[in-house]
Amino acid sequence: MKIDAIRRSYTKDKLDLDKLHADPIQQFERWLKDAVAAELPDPTAMCVATVDASGQPSQRLVLLKDVSADGFVFYTNLGSRKATELAANPKVSLHFPWHPLERQVIVYGTAERVPSSQVVKYFLSRPKESQLAAWASEQSRPISTRQALMQKFAEIKHKFEHGEVPLPSFWGGFLVRPHQIEFWQGGEHRLHDRFLYRQQSDTNWQIERLCP
Repeated sequence: MKIDAIRRSYTKDKLDLDKLHADPIQQFERWLKDAVAAELPDPTAMCVATVDASGQPSQRLVLLKDVSADGFVFYTNLGSRKATELAANPKVSLHFPWHPLERQVIVYGTAERVPSSQVVKYFLSRPKESQLAAWASEQSRPISTRQALMQKFAEIKHKFEHGEVPLPSFWGGFLVRPHQIEFWQGGEHRLHDRFLYRQQSDTNWQIERLCP
């Protein structure tokens, strides 16, 4: 299969400085609303990139669960590869690939654990099956077969058949505080529009256009 000729033109929109909000979080929220309104599959899906002790990057898709002036929040098993790597090196990058809109957002920041009260509140809002799955899966650990995983799920389901499912001690969340955020809009002839916000203070950001 030849793939070098697979390409398309990007003509949906243009991005100019006067279209951008001075605050990148508010600009992100604008674009996220557009992605939701366009009924994109998994509009909150983001690629989370971390680095291990040897300098090897790793990536995975995670769902964004909150965004505020403080940053971007996601939840995970604290024994997972991403959580282990963030504990050793909190530098992280997030990537939102909204391909049908010919848009991307890249976040560069530092991750920190969210308060346990916030974790509990979110965990209890999840569907019960998702709560049970959090207990059943030792995320990122080897397992012999899917059957073994489903057996563990069945055991956990029986254990918590009645009443609320408690928060696992090994489950938590991360807040990514950004210091740079890039907005990318596809352009004709590969002349894309790219704008990078660099944090100057808690409330001020410098915006610069980048070559595509």
